[in-house]
Amino acid sequence: MTNSVSPSRNEHNDLNAQAFATRRVWAIGAAVLLLPICFVVALTLGTTALPLNEVISSLLGFSDSQRTDLIVQQIRLPRSLLAALVGALLGISGATTQGLFRNPLADPSLIGVTAGAAAGAAAMIFFAAELASFRGFAGIGLVSIGAFIGGAIAVIGVYKLATNAQGTSVATMLLAGIAITAVAGGLTSLVEFFANNEMLRRISLWRMGGLDGANYYRVGLAAVVTFFILVLLPRFSKSLNALLLGESEARHLGIDVQRTKVQIILLVAAAVATAVSLAGSIAFVGLVVPHIIRLLIGPDHRYLLPMSAIGGSILLLLADTLARTLVAPIELPVGLVTALLGAPFFISLLRRRHGYSMQ
Repeated sequence: MTNSVSPSRNEHNDLNAQAFATRRVWAIGAAVLLLPICFVVALTLGTTALPLNEVISSLLGFSDSQRTDLIVQQIRLPRSLLAALVGALLGISGATTQGLFRNPLADPSLIGVTAGAAAGAAAMIFFAAELASFRGFAGIGLVSIGAFIGGAIAVIGVYKLATNAQGTSVATMLLAGIAITAVAGGLTSLVEFFANNEMLRRISLWRMGGLDGANYYRVGLAAVVTFFILVLLPRFSKSLNALLLGESEARHLGIDVQRTKVQIILLVAAAVATAVSLAGSIAFVGLVVPHIIRLLIGPDHRYLLPMSAIGGSILLLLADTLARTLVAPIELPVGLVTALLGAPFFISLLRRRHGYSMQ
């Protein structure tokens, strides 16, 4: 009896595995195809809608319209490129953080980098208001520089609190991130209390996230950071897969857990600090995108990390396009759009959490 049932079960498992592999191939192909489509749509739509042929002609250098060239090459192209790069950074950082904490509810902001960046940006707006138009390294504004420094300081603080002679504790890191986030939030509120109306508006808009300051300098910096992140983080795919089993099991599999955790934390911090410093606080990308990808292709980080980067780019391109077109000619903060899109979707995921593995 056992011999007759066992082959049937094996065949059933093989069929399920084959169907899942086929679905993964289709999902990857669809995402790779959808990304350039969303990019072209972002270049076409806006306050002034442009025909697709004019956009393509401008990109290829064949356009006879200076107005089209100005809109496409100087305004929409750097903005769309920055949206794709920042979305990729947030998406892959979210997937990596969830793997590190072994929790699908984890978010890169848990390590305090977003709150630290917000505090750094607010302090720079308050103390260096008269230098607001200054462009420092590679044309990056002082507010962005302050945000990056604030995010870096927050991560260093979290790491120091979570590390002792026995190593770095992920649970302690979570608690330290909550504490540092609270401190950074208090400092931001203190700055807002003493700020004037103009400063308050600037701080509020920055915290909502926005890509209106996009230029080729920022795109270049984002491209360099994104390149290194997309090369380095996927190398930890097997380590993250092993960590899903637990730290003890990962050690038995030959993973240097302490070194892996430190390297992942540093890379995620660099990615998120760069994204936040260039585009402000953009919510839910690093939280929702890995959920969607995990539902489609499974938890294997060999596929999850690069696909989360592509998914982050797609989501932020769509959100930025909506931000520019929903109430045109008024432009909404892109972080507001991602929150309005992401929060309902995330709530629906929570309601259907029994349909996928959520620890």
